[in-house]
Amino acid sequence: MNDCDTCAYCSYDEELDCYTCEMNLDEDEYARFVQWQYKKCPYYRDGDEYKIARKQ
Repeated sequence: MNDCDTCAYCSYDEELDCYTCEMNLDEDEYARFVQWQYKKCPYYRDGDEYKIARKQ
């Protein structure tokens, strides 16, 4: 599974009709991001709000 699927910064854009990352990246960060120079996204934040509740 792709990390983007559960990321809090990923949301559906009705205008583009696709999911997009809402993380505000500068030009250099964006270039590294789209060229897949990261092994794992450094901006990933778990968007699963119920993760803590399931552990209880």
